[in-house]
Amino acid sequence: MIPELSVTDLSPGGAGVRAQALDANGFLVDDFRIVEAERMIHVLNAPSPAATASISIGLSIARRAGKNFGLAPLSGDQEP
Repeated sequence: MIPELSVTDLSPGGAGVRAQALDANGFLVDDFRIVEAERMIHVLNAPSPAATASISIGLSIARRAGKNFGLAPLSGDQEP
């Protein structure tokens, strides 16, 4: 159950700014954009909820790095 809110429950807050990638046509990239190049892995876009997904994103990048750069597998990692 959610209690009712009243004006006294609210307080003013500041606005934030976050970077948001645009595609070649100028449209917002709404999803994670991870691009691989020779000996490189770039996270070009990590919109909200990037903080919530940061562990998963990190694991994905670590797995790609392991595969692309010949690194040892992550502890406990298995091939799908």
